[in-house]
Amino acid sequence: MAESIAPPVVPSAATGAINPVTPLPLRAVLPWAVFVGTLMLVLLYFVGAEQGATSVFSGAEVHEWVHDGRHLLGFPCH
Repeated sequence: MAESIAPPVVPSAATGAINPVTPLPLRAVLPWAVFVGTLMLVLLYFVGAEQGATSVFSGAEVHEWVHDGRHLLGFPCH
């Protein structure tokens, strides 16, 4: 019962230090960060502002689809 569940950590041969995390380059992360940020802004717009004078789509369909989410996030709508 003295066995560990995690695999043993082997020190790096060059430095002798333990380096379990390899940093990600910014070029690999930046496109995903921009995509997720844009998606979040679009979702925030549809939940928080898609009605009335700022409406992109006519009618109340979008409002009805996001109605409960609007109240959950604290946006007033009526």
